[in-house]
Amino acid sequence: MLQDLRKFVYIQKTIDINHMKTILLPLLALCFTLTTFAQSERKTFSKEEVLKDLDFLYQALEDAHFNIYAYTTKDELDAIYSSIASSVTKDSLDYIEATNLLQPLATAIKNGHTEVEFPTEAYIKYAYGGGTLFPLEVALENNKALIRNNHSDQDIPHGAQLMSINGTAMTEIIEVIAPHIPAERPYFMNAKIEYLTLPRAYWQLFGPQDEFTVDVKDGDQVRSYTLKAIKALDDFEMKRRDIIDESRFLKYYGNTAYLHPGKFGGDLPKYKKFIDSAFADMKAKNSKKLIIDLRNHGGGDDPFGDHIVSYFADKPFKWNSEFTLKTSQFLKDHTRKHYDTTETYWKEVLNRKNGEIYDYAFEEQQPQPEGKRFKGEVYVLVNRQSYSQSTVTAAQIQDYGWATIVGEETGEYPTLYASIYNFSLPHTGIKVRVSKGRIVRVNGSTAEEGVMPDILIKDHLLDEKDEILEGLLEKIR
Repeated sequence: MLQDLRKFVYIQKTIDINHMKTILLPLLALCFTLTTFAQSERKTFSKEEVLKDLDFLYQALEDAHFNIYAYTTKDELDAIYSSIASSVTKDSLDYIEATNLLQPLATAIKNGHTEVEFPTEAYIKYAYGGGTLFPLEVALENNKALIRNNHSDQDIPHGAQLMSINGTAMTEIIEVIAPHIPAERPYFMNAKIEYLTLPRAYWQLFGPQDEFTVDVKDGDQVRSYTLKAIKALDDFEMKRRDIIDESRFLKYYGNTAYLHPGKFGGDLPKYKKFIDSAFADMKAKNSKKLIIDLRNHGGGDDPFGDHIVSYFADKPFKWNSEFTLKTSQFLKDHTRKHYDTTETYWKEVLNRKNGEIYDYAFEEQQPQPEGKRFKGEVYVLVNRQSYSQSTVTAAQIQDYGWATIVGEETGEYPTLYASIYNFSLPHTGIKVRVSKGRIVRVNGSTAEEGVMPDILIKDHLLDEKDEILEGLLEKIR
């Protein structure tokens, strides 16, 4: 879900910034996505088809997930399944209705990497068709929805508390959204709602509306506003800055190097070339301090994080202390269709017994040669929007003692159920992600907490000031 939305936003910003230049391939890719969706999308699905996909989903989760009952009991999941099944009373349901019905079953597992995905293709089609959205984005702090971005034509103060929408209290609206946001705990769920954004979530669960009456509390005063819906494409996606920042660059604050590595995915050789050149430049400039920014980071794959770590590691290292997988007939069938079964990793999936949980050992990574390594002080920035492999990499660095972690606690746990794979439900085509593995951080801790910073600095989300970076620079000058 996050990746597809980021691709959509990236394409829109590319169109806007480059004035239609160098966008042919991204546009063709998006057109292919939309065409594929249009061909496979049905206006409605029968009650029987949705119930069959509900059964398929529950069976797939039980078979394929590493530990479906880690945070929720079987009795609880059975009750949620029964409640969903009994709620399907209509003879036909559209794509969004089917998604909204199925999501709470996967979300009930309370695993951020297992979900029935946000209906990205339907949203893209809606946005391109002139669809509209609720115009306010919020940050969720201390059980309050605080206005973070105002896309309306009303002068509403930044940081004011959004109390209600169309007569429904925000606490009730969040209660409606929560069963559709997979997360291990409320802190992480709130971060994911902030990333998804209230406008997108409200569209999915409450449907399009022409205008909204909102109550807003600023200090002791509560005022009501009538807000017009805004265009999803022109007034929202094209104008906002996405929370996840995939840009890659190196800059300097005096003698302190600041490395923004971007996403841990894509073209690995190209990524390594960027990291190599960045550290070569730091060496040439004789930098004494290095800040690596893993905030607002979508995660990715371990070789990307490991390559950065190799430049300040002083001994062989791993990115986990334990990596275990669960195989199943469901995973085996999926593997044969989608992966190279001659590779050791996938060969072992096929050779293990169904339901077997086994260790998979990754080789130790080697530090860079002595002459290439960065020998100064290293700081790593994290926040609640540091996802998946960025959280794991920050924990890895912290556990080896190779850097000081700065910022706020990550929403994601560094010991987590992950190693996902994707499939579509057979009747509706709705997309699902499932965690087939469990990763334990380098120090072996299984505490249910995020990466805890060595230097705690909170980022006030309601202004443009970067409290974490600026606060660190002030400390280390």
